[in-house]
Amino acid sequence: MNTAAIYHRPESEFAYLYDSETLHLRIRTAKGDVARVHLVSGDPYLVDQWCHETPQPLEKILSTDLFDYWVIAVTAESKRLAYGFTLEGEDGLMAFYGDHGIYPLNEKTLAMPNNYFRMPYFQEADRFKVPAWVKETVWYQIFPERFANGDPSNDPEGTLPWGSQDPDRQDFFGGDLKGVLDNLDYLEDLGINGLYFCPIFEAGSNHKYDTIDYLKVDPAFGDGALFKELVEACHARGIKVMLDAVFNHIGDTSPQWQDVIENGADSPYADWFYVREFPVTYTEGKDFENAEDLTYDVFAFTPHMPKLNTANPEVQAHLLEIAKFWIGEYDIDAWRLDVANEVDHAFWKKFRQVCDETKEDFYILGEIWHSSQNWLQGDEFHAVMNYAYTDAILGYFVKENLSLPKMVSEINQQLMLYRDQTNQMQFNVLDSHDTARLLTETNEDKDLMKQVMAFTYIQPGVPCLYYGDEIGMTGANDPDCRKCMVWEEENQDLELLAFTKSLIALRRKEAACLSEGRVYWHAVDQTNGLIWFERHLDEQVIQGIFNTGAETITVEAAGEECFNHLVTKEDQAYHIEPKGFVIINNKL
Repeated sequence: MNTAAIYHRPESEFAYLYDSETLHLRIRTAKGDVARVHLVSGDPYLVDQWCHETPQPLEKILSTDLFDYWVIAVTAESKRLAYGFTLEGEDGLMAFYGDHGIYPLNEKTLAMPNNYFRMPYFQEADRFKVPAWVKETVWYQIFPERFANGDPSNDPEGTLPWGSQDPDRQDFFGGDLKGVLDNLDYLEDLGINGLYFCPIFEAGSNHKYDTIDYLKVDPAFGDGALFKELVEACHARGIKVMLDAVFNHIGDTSPQWQDVIENGADSPYADWFYVREFPVTYTEGKDFENAEDLTYDVFAFTPHMPKLNTANPEVQAHLLEIAKFWIGEYDIDAWRLDVANEVDHAFWKKFRQVCDETKEDFYILGEIWHSSQNWLQGDEFHAVMNYAYTDAILGYFVKENLSLPKMVSEINQQLMLYRDQTNQMQFNVLDSHDTARLLTETNEDKDLMKQVMAFTYIQPGVPCLYYGDEIGMTGANDPDCRKCMVWEEENQDLELLAFTKSLIALRRKEAACLSEGRVYWHAVDQTNGLIWFERHLDEQVIQGIFNTGAETITVEAAGEECFNHLVTKEDQAYHIEPKGFVIINNKL
């Protein structure tokens, strides 16, 4: 037995309250190394009474290329628990694993109270709680300047005719909030029930990540009254609204930064920023977004986005006021936090408290592209933009830089980084305003695009559709991925639109199983490209069978067929062509 690979950590993603009475426990072992794992547990004050009782078996649920993961759900009448694990290796070795590490499995070891891990009390106040509505949501991301121009009277100077050319970094086309309001029928018909807006605050750029005034809607988008009308109209249709909060940095034309430029170290805002040397200066770089020899900290290398010092109490008070204002004044349902990993944890904890106090069941999503456990302990964010998860999917299906077993390993590893209720909230994006569009990444192979979308929509977490993907829009990396929405029906792919509507409808209809259901890999075959992926919840099983190989695959599966592409059926035999799939719903 490879004892060095055995791992568990109390009060973490390895041991957490799932609901007020249920504790989920996980343990990691080396892949293929351990035959059985059992739980020995009971009241911490009565170890001598239960330590020799029959232990409970754990289930091996997921594996990576290095490790197996085992899980069990337990309750405790006294709402406190001492627990340890007994392990039987494939080599026959028996061992006990507890708070003091690995010991021989014998009566003396089992009788030692201090050998056990502890959950001292099931503290409901510390449980990671999630807004239930998010699990039922399919999001739609809108880049406001490029979705629709509903009010030409507020167009910025130099606005180009809608869709007249591919966008450059500083182009304006006149998109606004009235354009969104005018197209709510389209969005409702599409089936989405969550809108995620890139920033709408007053700013100088087309993307609005360089904020001038956080408390004001950008005049090119409309005003507060229009935004309130939009939110109310969305809510009337059952659509939630999420705004983008840019709290890592501010725009260089903001009054605070302009005061620093003018007054240097004597500015009352000097400590709002990370300034190394006054006066603040830089050398222009290769384009508008880059600079060298900066005397102050910025987002990336962009001189027009000086970084805010969120440890400064005045900055904190200002930003927390903003967080509360948009929730209280406009009744938004969620914040997406830009560059969230570059802001200190102490501030985010205060931010979470303000949001929770202002609106019940508010959703907080962080933009983090890497492993995010420290932000997902229950006192900061509910979820992150799950790029690491979808990178694995794209890496195998589209970019072909991962093998099939490696994709499965990466997905399983991501699932084991977080609590189950966290995985149910994760924000699954296949593209966005920061990446090339999915259809471009697939070299405009729409069959492959459909397969990737279907695979992603049956994963844990909630899917997000980037505006225009549903009608076949293309675009390379920023700024090309920010083209104007195509509204002329003759220029839309209506077959792809119908496919997307059906997929969204399936996801929403089966939201419970597809968000909460356990993940099982029924079959993964590198030789022919078969992926047979299952989600289990109570007596329901949703199966996704995908052919990622080069030849037609035939499989037999029982149940109600929900959705398919490139599939023919004879009795219970499904003939799945390359890039095809079938999704089946049945009962255990």
